[in-house]
Amino acid sequence: MTFAAGSMVWPATASAAATNYVALGDSYSSGTGAGSYDPDSGACKRSANSYAKLWAAANGASSFKFAACSGATTATVTSGQLGSLSSSTTLVSITVGGNDAGFSDVMQVCVLQSESNCKTRVTQAETYMTNTLPGRLDSLYSKIRAKSPSARVVVLGYPRLYKIVNVCVGLSNGKRTALNRAADTLDGVVAKAAGRAGFTWSDVRDEFAGHELCSGDDWLNAVTIPIESSYHPTARGHRLGYLPAMTGSARAAVKQDA
Repeated sequence: MTFAAGSMVWPATASAAATNYVALGDSYSSGTGAGSYDPDSGACKRSANSYAKLWAAANGASSFKFAACSGATTATVTSGQLGSLSSSTTLVSITVGGNDAGFSDVMQVCVLQSESNCKTRVTQAETYMTNTLPGRLDSLYSKIRAKSPSARVVVLGYPRLYKIVNVCVGLSNGKRTALNRAADTLDGVVAKAAGRAGFTWSDVRDEFAGHELCSGDDWLNAVTIPIESSYHPTARGHRLGYLPAMTGSARAAVKQDA
């Protein structure tokens, strides 16, 4: 799905004017790596450049609660973010699952250790994704539905991190291929869980295709300072990747409900 940013903005006089939107999830929703952080958000690193903030502004949402937080897992979304939901919530977006599977540790091993260790750690993460994560997602999604029974819920995925090319400084192509495979595995698990819940799945890999690391037109941060911004979407990644995905999927969800 490829939509030009802003091409599907809802008119303020239409259904978007009555949209009570809540953004849940981890750093890919809070906007870690995209800069311009709300100083009151602390370690959650909620960015003015995040797709959630951009969508709420562009579509005239009547209310917007930004609960997404860097480092969030299914457990911490459950314990710390669901209070933002209510029976009047009409739209929810969420990215979650990467931290459950140990995203930060996987990246640390792959950046600092051997290719063999990287591949082993990726395989461990994929085993977790396949065997344990589905139940955690099912539990969280059911709680979201219970809190906001009338809401359209858009579950967004994660991009592949790398374009595989012959020459690119940094990790070996063996490591990059393993990390891309892990992203595909994670997206597959999350997509199936979203389907079981009756939520709208929004795959961002197509939006980010050609804009991964090593593409020459990256929408992701490589290893950077501050370190927690590494391997997260840039402001352009949110504006040109995640925002169009959210816009198209939110519109599709409304059509399904019509």
